[in-house]
Amino acid sequence: MKSLSVMAAATMAGLVFAGSAMAEDHQIEMYTRGPDGGSMVFVPNYLEVAPGDTVTFVSTQPTHNAQSIPGMLPEGAELFTGRMNQDVSVTLTEEGVYGIKCLPHYGMGMVALIKVGEGEPANLEEASGVRHPPLARRTLEGLLAQAAAE
Repeated sequence: MKSLSVMAAATMAGLVFAGSAMAEDHQIEMYTRGPDGGSMVFVPNYLEVAPGDTVTFVSTQPTHNAQSIPGMLPEGAELFTGRMNQDVSVTLTEEGVYGIKCLPHYGMGMVALIKVGEGEPANLEEASGVRHPPLARRTLEGLLAQAAAE
């Protein structure tokens, strides 16, 4: 009887750890001059991930950070701010779109969008209504259209 309880506990533990083992870690690099010649960019600037996945923003070149944009997060998600010139990892659990900016280069259009989950994001309309500097707005309009289409 005791060995049956131990086996049941081991099976349950295995199921719990299996769920977290399937989560992926995606990377977004921060560049002053990107591989394709663009300046002040996140590469890639659009990602689709599953709930529970982690995104690591890699400080590939100096003078960048990654932080969430207020109003461009799903309900229940928390704002985050990475430190300048340092990698930051964020686990995204809430479904929807997450707007990301590099604070020093936000006005130069250094933004990214992460879509968590499948289908049309629940916060798409709210995220689309957030005001941005002109270059960031132009980039985000295209990224939001991409999130809506997929």
